[in-house]
Amino acid sequence: MGVTEHRLGVVGAGTMGNGIAHVFARAGFDVSLYEMSERAMEKGLATIRTNLDREAAKGKIDPAEAPKIFARIRPVHRPQDLSGCTLVIEAATERLVVKQEIFRELDELLGPEAILATNTSSISITKLAAGTGRAAQVIGMHFFNPVPVMALVEVIRGLQTSDATFATVRELALSAGKTPVEVNDAAGFVSNRVLMPMINEAIFAVMEGVATAEAIDEIFRLGMAHPMGPLTLADFIGLDVCLDIMRVLEDGIGDPKYRPCPLLVRMVDAGWLGRKSGRGFYQYQ
Repeated sequence: MGVTEHRLGVVGAGTMGNGIAHVFARAGFDVSLYEMSERAMEKGLATIRTNLDREAAKGKIDPAEAPKIFARIRPVHRPQDLSGCTLVIEAATERLVVKQEIFRELDELLGPEAILATNTSSISITKLAAGTGRAAQVIGMHFFNPVPVMALVEVIRGLQTSDATFATVRELALSAGKTPVEVNDAAGFVSNRVLMPMINEAIFAVMEGVATAEAIDEIFRLGMAHPMGPLTLADFIGLDVCLDIMRVLEDGIGDPKYRPCPLLVRMVDAGWLGRKSGRGFYQYQ
């Protein structure tokens, strides 16, 4: 099967899922976007419309193409509606048990040649694959937020992932205008194994009174030329997501240097999750 012949599915209409659906529809693919919650689906589709309008206003796409791109995204509310897909990308919450259940269900529904991909940012591909009957066809596709803008896709090979699966997914990423980078399966892969401990250490610096969040972020922006400081970035990612990833690193690697900062745990317990809750290290409207 040629890359352009693939019928794509995306599980989850949240920030990452709607972005993944957007970029593949923009590349000419028909995409089935699955979301159980009607409200979440409406929000996800509204985000896609807004982002397409923004791209048209900036001259990145022809304004006449925006409605055609949007029409390639088919919202569905039943897992069975993905049964005809040849590749499904899961973009659900960053919890192993949730992803395992989704993979078990999809494994039963999809055809024998279909590929199961996950947008996980830290969870073992090998472990997810082991719970299916198609381990050679399970792979990680870690997109970055905002998906329509960020070029990188970490393509993560589990222990069982076949060369054919990797080659197909690499070509699909390229066809969507992304830059795929091959990574082997390990907790946090490369991006979050390096990034999250930096964010966690910045939170320790706040907790220990070394400097304010504002001061730490300014040091990274002005001294390291980062587009945003680590605490602004943590708020953007979501402090609950940061905590989940740190726990995956701690459990998966077993080194105490990956222990989540107690302040991070307390903030998540308080519901201070960053931008999406209106309060994190900063307050938002």
